[in-house]
Amino acid sequence: MAAFLEVQNLTKTFGATTVVKSVSFAFDKGEFISLLGPSGCGKTTILRMIAGFENPTSGSILVDGQDITHLKPNQRQLGMVFQAYALFPNLSVGDNIGFGLKIAGMPAEQRRARVDEMLKLIGLPGFEKRYPYEMSGGQQQRVALARAIAPRPRMLLLDEPLSALDAKIRVSLREEIRAIQLDLGITTVFVTHDQEEALSISDRIVVMNSGNIEQLGAPHEIYNKPATRFVSTFVGQLNNIEVTVVDLAAKTVSIDGQTITVPNLPTDATVGGNSVLTLRPEVLSIGAREGNDITLAGTIADVTFLGSVIRLRIVLGKNVVSLDTFNDQRTPPPNRGEPVTISLASKDLLVLSN
Repeated sequence: MAAFLEVQNLTKTFGATTVVKSVSFAFDKGEFISLLGPSGCGKTTILRMIAGFENPTSGSILVDGQDITHLKPNQRQLGMVFQAYALFPNLSVGDNIGFGLKIAGMPAEQRRARVDEMLKLIGLPGFEKRYPYEMSGGQQQRVALARAIAPRPRMLLLDEPLSALDAKIRVSLREEIRAIQLDLGITTVFVTHDQEEALSISDRIVVMNSGNIEQLGAPHEIYNKPATRFVSTFVGQLNNIEVTVVDLAAKTVSIDGQTITVPNLPTDATVGGNSVLTLRPEVLSIGAREGNDITLAGTIADVTFLGSVIRLRIVLGKNVVSLDTFNDQRTPPPNRGEPVTISLASKDLLVLSN
């Protein structure tokens, strides 16, 4: 079965600068896809090319088998939600939601019924006569979402729609967006620089850097098996431990005099040379733990209470690592300066390319 959204060798150049570099990906109907990356990586430019607001320098875009690369935005049957709410301030909520329906020539009675349906969907029934200035930022963004999906688009495009909202509203609204997307079964492309947003609501994530795709995969794949060092550091916290290679054949390394065996070493590792082992804070444990085959002695440098999680910073000679553990009200956390033994499973060590 052919993919619903196909981007093929998409490139965009502004003058002498190439901001999107021959990017290709394909997704199935009904998927929620996030384009994730830092500012300037090309993610919004890709979204704008899909929407028709930017023309590709080369490459093609297909939706449901139709080549839309050179169609005008209003010919693509796509819904767009912007970072700014972009509501018409002189129109009521109902007229904002029904604007696209009116332009399309839908009769007034049908339009009112569709607006009522959209207001129920976004949890704002009875708000049709209000104006944007009478609503909170979160409510305005819900209206912008309803306006985008009211004409029943083939696909929904979201350009960092939560960035102007405070943290608590962002979390609740992103959950609502995901619930609505699942209810409608609409293919959705979501642009964000927030890794937590992307991980929490996406079926698959495209991680971008400097106009290129670094990795494409499900959230658990992106987080647990990052393909490059950029992905590992951009998505989640990371520990980098500098080690000295002792024996290549035996795959032994030394961490400040503590010798351990690891499953893999970087391809450029040499005996006596320095390499870097990479691991997530949550794979470390205080003391021994079943399944952990590596133990290290260190000293508590810092303790940070984060509510349900306590983050410890532990000195291992010249290395300092972070360890995340759940808060247990029956067991107080260790104190600064206290010696501690930590353990991990060698299979959780990551060997990453640049």
